[in-house]
Amino acid sequence: MNKISRKKTKKIFVGNVPVGADSLITVQSMTNTLTTDVSSTIKQIRELQDAGADIVRVSCPDKESTISLKEIIKSVKVPIVADIHFHYKRAIEAAKAGAACLRINPGNIGSNERVKEVIKAAKDANCAIRIGVNAGSLEKKFLDKFGEPTPEAMVASAMDHAKILEDNDFFNFKISVKASDVFMAMMAYKQLSEVCDYPLHLGITEAGGSQSGTVKSSIGIGQMLLQGIGDTIRVSLSANPVEEVKVAFEILRSLDIRHKGVRIVSCPSCARQGFDVIKTVQVLEKKLAHISEPISVSIIGCVVNGPGEAKMTDFGLTGGGSDAHKVYISGVADHNIDDSKKIDHLVKLIEKKALDLKSKSIVVD
Repeated sequence: MNKISRKKTKKIFVGNVPVGADSLITVQSMTNTLTTDVSSTIKQIRELQDAGADIVRVSCPDKESTISLKEIIKSVKVPIVADIHFHYKRAIEAAKAGAACLRINPGNIGSNERVKEVIKAAKDANCAIRIGVNAGSLEKKFLDKFGEPTPEAMVASAMDHAKILEDNDFFNFKISVKASDVFMAMMAYKQLSEVCDYPLHLGITEAGGSQSGTVKSSIGIGQMLLQGIGDTIRVSLSANPVEEVKVAFEILRSLDIRHKGVRIVSCPSCARQGFDVIKTVQVLEKKLAHISEPISVSIIGCVVNGPGEAKMTDFGLTGGGSDAHKVYISGVADHNIDDSKKIDHLVKLIEKKALDLKSKSIVVD
């Protein structure tokens, strides 16, 4: 199968995490706790860490939040992006507090002198910047010029902001041009990718609830990744942020870009099934959620497609005509297992392989 040809962009660092060039496509999320509630924010960031998030964004709407940020950063392992809107002092405070990146719109910060102060603070703290353009909050001059939010207006805004940073000799930045409309976002990112080589942060903003947002994000982000566009992604859901990380990794795994955790290939089930496929998959997903090593498992209810799918996975379970089912290991039919023991048996096999992979220090991405 053909591998995706990814556009080569500049490499920047968000803390110790590289973004762009030949680096891994990283996964981001954002806390939804009050930043001033330090213990709750730290708890949520750690949950995101455990889910695999490479970078986490934290909102800093006021001085109390940037004061809290310093303690938060000291208590977590992932790089923290400070989300800043309008007030330049919050950006300076966040950089001094140890933020690895500032998410700002330079054009909204104010005068050139204020922008220069933010850039100086970012330089002094070795802090990256993300230019975050959003269709829902475009500046008036671009709305006046283009009449409404359009991909062209978003790209013009992004490049205008980029020039502000470049004119101040700052190049450690990435860009996003997000919209809640999938087509607008895709066109904006495509156009932006054609006119600059800075790392791009992908996302469909305000995508919606867990189900609808997952579908929209998968279509939008997936299409852009298939075109070789994108260096870091954030799935935006009105749900637990941990779900955003899980969906992001599923997108990357589906496109054979990053492999983390157990990938289950399963049939939708039908009258031919020799066991309850849906229930089996649901239980396995919960029991295997703690595994981060890349392992593939096929769960097929009958022998029509089962053997073929099992040949392409590390482990396979195929339903038979009785209470005994066939277990495949490394694509080869290995042994039978009683129906009542199938789940625990598979879990033990998979956990053992995960330990073997970990002991050999095999990189999971």
